[in-house]
Amino acid sequence: MSHPLLSVLDLSIVGRGSTPADALASSRLLAQGVERLGYHRYWVAEHHNMPGIASSSPPVLIAHLAAHTTTLRLGSGGVMLPNHSPLVVAEQFGMLEALHPGRIDLGLGRAPGTDQVTAAALRRSTRREGDDEYFNQLGELLAYFNGTFPDDHPFGRIVATPGRGYQPAIWLLGSSDQSAHLAGALGLPFSFAHHFAAGNTDVAVATYRRAFQPSAVLDEPYLMLGVNVLCAPSNDEAQYIAGPGKLSMARLRQGRPDVYPTPEEAAAHSYSPLEAETARSWGRNHVIGTPDGVRAGLLELADRTGAEELMITTMAHGPDHRMRSYKLVADVMALTPAPA
Repeated sequence: MSHPLLSVLDLSIVGRGSTPADALASSRLLAQGVERLGYHRYWVAEHHNMPGIASSSPPVLIAHLAAHTTTLRLGSGGVMLPNHSPLVVAEQFGMLEALHPGRIDLGLGRAPGTDQVTAAALRRSTRREGDDEYFNQLGELLAYFNGTFPDDHPFGRIVATPGRGYQPAIWLLGSSDQSAHLAGALGLPFSFAHHFAAGNTDVAVATYRRAFQPSAVLDEPYLMLGVNVLCAPSNDEAQYIAGPGKLSMARLRQGRPDVYPTPEEAAAHSYSPLEAETARSWGRNHVIGTPDGVRAGLLELADRTGAEELMITTMAHGPDHRMRSYKLVADVMALTPAPA
């Protein structure tokens, strides 16, 4: 079986009884912890109007984490490009790259990362962006970094500072074969959201590899899969700690996002038939269990898809459970700890 690189996706979870400030402080400690354990990169995600997720501004959080780590690659998983001006994204991530050269990833997505009302508040528009508009925004963003605007482009005289000459590693994110095709055609690395769109994984992976064209960035395809993982000493404990994730998703799908429930709250909850189906569907492709079981699940996924990297997201109420899970995975997957 192939042995992929392992990385971390963090949502800065706000658990019941804690605050967003607590969640952000926990993210700093988690980043420092997984750096010591030997994980490759650490990404944060853009979400809005979700009381249980504090990572609403990836570039601000990345700057904070970069100042408290030394070798870990840091990035966005992702910045939702339709929510932002490409010029602002180029300036923000150009600044991060200038401050922390060689350590910054800019992962780009096209979804809003929120509900439609909040998306309208972010974008100051109720117009839904199509694929062509996303492609145009992406082209504009790349041109700010490398100065390749056509001569007749209205923004061609704008110099993003910093930005020009400070391009971070750019990734495309997706949960469908559309993003996979675009990433392949542009010769960019691709991160697929297996953790919430596992039904599309095989098609998207095949599409990406089929569409891939060598570029200045990559000679060959580079695939990373997001995977929801929770590791504990026993299967029963792992399932118990994973319970809040299922309840949280059931509430989100009902339009009732809340702070992250405790394991006790999740275990005591009386699920309606719809909630039970949502929870079952949500957890179907997660890798939850003992260290040996998690290792087998991760290696099977990497072997089946050929993924060069797996980005683990561990959804648990408390930071101690998250850190323990990452430590158990690092040990069983034989990661090389960072030098002391």
